[in-house]
Amino acid sequence: MARHEGSSGAVSMSMVVVAMALLLLLGFDHGDAATTFVVGDSNGWNLGVEGWPNGKVFKAGDILRFNYNPTVHNVVAVDEGGYRSCIAPRGAKVFNSGKDEITLSRGNSFFICTTPGHCQAGMKITINSL
Repeated sequence: MARHEGSSGAVSMSMVVVAMALLLLLGFDHGDAATTFVVGDSNGWNLGVEGWPNGKVFKAGDILRFNYNPTVHNVVAVDEGGYRSCIAPRGAKVFNSGKDEITLSRGNSFFICTTPGHCQAGMKITINSL
């Protein structure tokens, strides 16, 4: 029987090519991965953070991380009316861990701090997620 030298190398190379093609087809590219944004960057969730979202692009599935002192602040997910008036509507979701992570849905999301005077001092953000 004749023996073919190097045929196992050709089979191995074919397997590598097939594996790479499968990874590409299955979306190995992490370009669509969710991004985690730290609200307020190094200043965290604090007074005057209202302009922080300007110039940033948010997508549904991205995560907002709110870092703050929970004895002084909170994060409340509100509707547009609650954002404009700085008043949380009945049943609004309140976060108060000091390290809250909120996954964005498509569309507008509004967040305020309900400590008296804080929202009025710019401790509120609106996010438009694509």
